[in-house]
Amino acid sequence: MSNSNDGIEETNNEHSFDRVKQTLKERSKKVVETKEKTKKIISEHAERIAKQAEEHERFINKVTYLCGVLGFGGFCFILGARPQDVPLVYCLFYVTFVPLRWIYYRYKKWHYYLLDFCYYANTISLVTLLLYPTNEKLFMVCFAFAEGPLAWAIIVWRCSLVFNSIDKITSVLIHLLPGLVFFTIRWWNPTTFADMHPEGTVRRVSWPYVENKSYLWTWLVFVPLIVYTLWQILYFLIVDVLRRQRFLRDPEVMTSYRELSKKAQKANNIWWRFSSLLGDHNRLFMYIAFQALFTVATMALTVPLFLSYHLHVIFQVLKVSAAVWNGGSFVLEVMPRQVIQKEKKKTEMRPLEAPLDDSPPLQQASVS
Repeated sequence: MSNSNDGIEETNNEHSFDRVKQTLKERSKKVVETKEKTKKIISEHAERIAKQAEEHERFINKVTYLCGVLGFGGFCFILGARPQDVPLVYCLFYVTFVPLRWIYYRYKKWHYYLLDFCYYANTISLVTLLLYPTNEKLFMVCFAFAEGPLAWAIIVWRCSLVFNSIDKITSVLIHLLPGLVFFTIRWWNPTTFADMHPEGTVRRVSWPYVENKSYLWTWLVFVPLIVYTLWQILYFLIVDVLRRQRFLRDPEVMTSYRELSKKAQKANNIWWRFSSLLGDHNRLFMYIAFQALFTVATMALTVPLFLSYHLHVIFQVLKVSAAVWNGGSFVLEVMPRQVIQKEKKKTEMRPLEAPLDDSPPLQQASVS
């Protein structure tokens, strides 16, 4: 009797275990289906928006140019009139335009660009400004990011300030705004300015307070490099390990390394030849090494900028001048070629209309 009860109990346990297992399987299946549906809906919306934008391209370019010029002028006014509000403008810009860029880049298969260091550094800066605005050490780390790799990327990677392109304006501001934000906090913000000019004393103290040169190098170079190394490890794991098969299946999905490799190979420039010193299969590691050297060098240059107001002002002018110069080169040299190529492509795609006299009605209908 006891044996039969034990058998029934074991059977019931097995059935209940199977039911739980089946329930978990169904739930996980529903989660996957919901995720796929959401992805599909977002992709469809992005595709529809992109198609509508292409249909009204000229009008959108004019509106973008108007908004870009007015927006940049308005920002310059705020920079001079109320420098303490510049961090708020930057935060508003970032939380508005970066999600919109993700939607657009998702449609273009460029969304892995948002894993680049510039977005990582901007996100850390955003968190610092919103949650830890008085933390001096975090300020110095973000200062190193903003006036180091992000600022020099404008010059090295030729970021262009083109007012009729939302994409190019966003790219420039992602690299330019953080430096301007930390410049204003360092030198122009009324609160920090009062700390640097205390009443009743001629002696000038600084904000953040720097104890000695080793403290300065620790928080402007060594600690930021540790944070950068963490990003590089995470980037490598995501792009080259976890999502490797995705890139192998779809060559249209772009990353920074893919784009730079394609351009360097096409131009067969010195960077392409130099990256092959250890063989073609090690180009990725050479790219990582180049980027690390660039980061170390540019972060080291933030030390004199942090100490000298006049040098820092000159650097702000240099950054803006480089972006404007690159924008002028793009408008005057690149855009005319793009317009010619677009018109040529439209002409080739347009069906040839045959004369009415030479074609029978059925053929005319099929051609038109």
